[in-house]
Amino acid sequence: MKKEIKKIKKKRVILNQIKSSFPAKSINESLSRMIAASLVCQLDPTIDELADIKTAVSEAVTNCIVHGYGNNYKSISSVNKSGGEINLYACYYDDNSIKIIIKDKGKGIEDVKKAMQPLYTTDESGERSGMGFSIMQSFMDKIRVISNPGKGTTVIFEKKISRPV
Repeated sequence: MKKEIKKIKKKRVILNQIKSSFPAKSINESLSRMIAASLVCQLDPTIDELADIKTAVSEAVTNCIVHGYGNNYKSISSVNKSGGEINLYACYYDDNSIKIIIKDKGKGIEDVKKAMQPLYTTDESGERSGMGFSIMQSFMDKIRVISNPGKGTTVIFEKKISRPV
């Protein structure tokens, strides 16, 4: 008779978190990178890990601005009337992992699976390469995209930070 070995998965505990929202303006892309970096630095990541996280956040926020809202930010007062706001949530856990959630209330994505394919873009101007999701996937351990056309998109990243030697 074989003994059953049950793997007990320890529930992670959030040690710190931050929530922020800001207008969907390209100037705030750097703000989002700094918000995420400030929290992640508390885990003493390598320079490469920090750069990867900042790049993934930057790509997600750029997607919100360009594709979610169509680069149509007008003014602070328009945020309350027609959207144009990006929400960022970041936390880290007792197992040295991080989670970052970036959310917009823009136009959403019709086909997430298709949108996540390398080189796929809806940009007709030729200015966008269609590599945003591919870049995010390559730099983070996990990525999940939830989108509803007409209601917005949420991108959830997770990454394990190596422990200092």
